[in-house]
Amino acid sequence: MPTISSNNKFVTLINTFTIKPERQSEVIQLLQQATEEVMKKLPGFISATIHKSLDGTKVANYAQWRSLEDFQAIFQNSEATAHMQQIMQICEKFEPILYTVESCHE
Repeated sequence: MPTISSNNKFVTLINTFTIKPERQSEVIQLLQQATEEVMKKLPGFISATIHKSLDGTKVANYAQWRSLEDFQAIFQNSEATAHMQQIMQICEKFEPILYTVESCHE
């Protein structure tokens, strides 16, 4: 499960995909498949959560990695890049941004 804390040193990827509403379920399924088959088996993977917008035009992937190096290593994995290319071909736009948690409030 995701651990959101300013005390950890994880790298957080928030990747927002813009899609046509009729393709939202397909993108979600492909992200789930990529996570189960490849990403969660890679060194440094912590967690991933997949979110869908209520209007059907966006999917967001919130993923945590132990370090920047662990995240960058996924681009050297042919299985991971094959999944990513398949997803990118469906999307109108995608915006992967890396973050660190700076503060949490309850």
